[in-house]
Amino acid sequence: MSMASVSSASFCYSKSRIGGVKPNIAAARPRSLVVVRAEAQAINPEIRKTEEKVVDSVVVAELSKPLTAYCRCWRSGTFPLCDGSHVKHNKATGDNVGPLLLKKQKE
Repeated sequence: MSMASVSSASFCYSKSRIGGVKPNIAAARPRSLVVVRAEAQAINPEIRKTEEKVVDSVVVAELSKPLTAYCRCWRSGTFPLCDGSHVKHNKATGDNVGPLLLKKQKE
């Protein structure tokens, strides 16, 4: 069972400027687009299914904000940050996925 479909997964790079000279753009390989699409099915088929919503917290010593939520449902419009899209996903699929929370360590 596939959780995500990848339509293209090739990578491209261009050489950096050497001696202030710009590399030949025409000779560079064209860039490929990587598309990841989450299907309308459960993302969490077996982990902690007895919980209403699976949310994990990690305490980090050096963090600029007191709390940062990272998306784990792949539906966030602000990916990789969580925007609450998992709520709609959970209602539609019966899933229980929630964000990963990074919390700043109290001093």
